[in-house]
Amino acid sequence: MTHVDFGGAGPGIVLLHGLMSRATTWWTVAQWLLPHGHVVALDARGHGRDRRRGPWRTEDLVADVAAEVERLDLGPAVVIGHSMGGLHAWGLAATRPDLVRAVVAEDVVPDNRGRSVEDWRWYFDAWPVPFTSLAHVRSFFGTPHVQEFFTEREDGWHLIARLEDLYAIAGEWGERDYWHLVDGVRCPSLLIEAGRGGMRPGQMAEVARRTGGRHVLVEESGHCVHDDAPDVYRGAVEAFLSDVLAR
Repeated sequence: MTHVDFGGAGPGIVLLHGLMSRATTWWTVAQWLLPHGHVVALDARGHGRDRRRGPWRTEDLVADVAAEVERLDLGPAVVIGHSMGGLHAWGLAATRPDLVRAVVAEDVVPDNRGRSVEDWRWYFDAWPVPFTSLAHVRSFFGTPHVQEFFTEREDGWHLIARLEDLYAIAGEWGERDYWHLVDGVRCPSLLIEAGRGGMRPGQMAEVARRTGGRHVLVEESGHCVHDDAPDVYRGAVEAFLSDVLAR
C-alpha cells in the first residue's frame, strides 16, 4: 500500500479517500490537521500510486489499511474516511480496535443493496476519453481536485484507476450490507452527511445512534463535504478532535 506522509507530530491521523480518488487529494485538509497529530493519507489498492490488482472485497481493502497503519506505527489512530474510505474506517475499527482511537466517516452508508454499477456505468461511458488536457478535465467536471484522479498518457489524459477495478469494488456494495461493521465500532465516531450527496437518507443518523457518535448533516453540500463546505467540515472535525485527543 502506498501513502503520503504530510508530517506533523503526535497521535496518528490516517486519511482514507473515496472510490476513484487518491491520497494526495487530502492535501488541503491535511494542512489544518497538522497541529493535531501525524497526518498520513493512504492510497487504496488500484488507486493513486498503488497499482495492485484485486482481490477487491471490502475485507481485503480493510486488511491493507490495518497492515499499513501497523507498518507505519500510527495506531491507535484517528481514522478519517470519505465515502469508500469511511466504510474502510468502520471496518478497521470493528476488526482491529487496537489500531483505532476514533473514526470520522464522511457521506457513506452501510447498506446500498439493490443499487447496481449498471446504474452509473453510462456516466463513465459518456466521458470524452481521452481528455485533451488538465484544463479539459477541470472544465468537464467542474469540481475541486478532480485533476488528481487523472494521469497523462501518449494520447491524452485518463483515469489513474482502472474502470473495471472500480466496477468490481462498487459492485459488492449493491449486494451486501455492512451493519455488522458498524455494530463492531466501539470508539468515538463522527458522522458527516451531505444533504445533496445522494446517499440513502437516515442511515448515517442510525450509525450515530448505534455507535453513540455525533451526526452532522450539511444540507447544502454535495457528496464531498470537505470540498463543498470546507469550513463546516473543518469545524465539525476539529471540535471532535478536541474532545477525542484530550482523553
